[in-house]
Amino acid sequence: MDVQCSYFDAGACRSCGWMGRPYDEQLAAKAAHARELLADHTGAHWLPPVASAESGFRNKAKMVVAGTREHPTLGILDAAGHGVDLQGCGLYPDGLRAVLPVVQRFVTRAAIEPYDVPARRGELKHVLVTQAEDGALMLRFVLRSQEAVTRIRKHLPALLAELPRLAVVSANILPEHRAVLEGDLEIPLTERQTLTMDVGGVPLHLRPRSFFQTNTAVTAALYAQAAQWVAAAAPTSVWDLYCGVGGFALHLPARDVVGVETSPEAVQSARTSAAQLGRPATFVAADATAWALAQPAAPDLVVVNPPRRGIGPALAAWLERAPVDRVVYSSCNAVSLARDLAAMPSLAVREARVFDMFPQTTHYEVAVLLERV
Repeated sequence: MDVQCSYFDAGACRSCGWMGRPYDEQLAAKAAHARELLADHTGAHWLPPVASAESGFRNKAKMVVAGTREHPTLGILDAAGHGVDLQGCGLYPDGLRAVLPVVQRFVTRAAIEPYDVPARRGELKHVLVTQAEDGALMLRFVLRSQEAVTRIRKHLPALLAELPRLAVVSANILPEHRAVLEGDLEIPLTERQTLTMDVGGVPLHLRPRSFFQTNTAVTAALYAQAAQWVAAAAPTSVWDLYCGVGGFALHLPARDVVGVETSPEAVQSARTSAAQLGRPATFVAADATAWALAQPAAPDLVVVNPPRRGIGPALAAWLERAPVDRVVYSSCNAVSLARDLAAMPSLAVREARVFDMFPQTTHYEVAVLLERV
């Protein structure tokens, strides 16, 4: 079923640039784009792309707060910096959308002044809400300063009573006037500070600043594909570089798994999940490239899941010369993937697959299995 959006039709929000385009066409276009960028890899076998639900697929709402404390808007800003309320956005499931009016009323009750971007005054910049598969919620208030934290604490018991699914609440402090989502300081407001996301039967523990894919169902398919490739290779040792909270590492069937991630918070979450599962995986807080280059020996297989910029020349050069038989590369940017693959000519693409994490947009994830030639 193809979906349509009243916000898009009215010109209020054009974030979903492919809204109204038949979904089969969207999926085919993404697969064709990935194939075109990797056209030099003629031996690759392309598996059918993994489709997503067309609506209600996002597990996280990132809402810009604007307006006034009496009438706050939760959504985006228009070209003039004024708020456009998007609480009815169809990307969010019903359970997540139901939270937003409650949060809107809380902003008024706690007298938190929304941040006025053009005037550079006010306090509340963003509201970030994440929903787990079991309905549990994480709520973060991104504030310019700590001025409103006391009032948030005062009114929090009433909010928790109104939203019994609310498990984790925190305040993030972003004092600078710049176009970023969050700052460095996180103030916990509830005793519990982890939200458990069940992905393919693996509990992943998210802390407030942890990165996690916004499409849980397609993420599960991505992890399952990686696990299938690894199982077929039957490696003894595996490194998961850019491992985040351990999503890939904890799905991999190998006796010796090491995950490497720069975020100590994410590493702590991964260790918690490993202990819960009884998995002997090891997780290290370090720069993936620097750590890999410093090791005395290489593993049988490496998984990489870098940010949009890719793994970069140094890690690509190491993988090219290291005695690693296979690499699983998961990319959110096929352009940087193609660039990295060009720097590793001795690693051939054997299988590839597109995962549609972001319907209604041009974005997608693509995973490839590389084998040494």
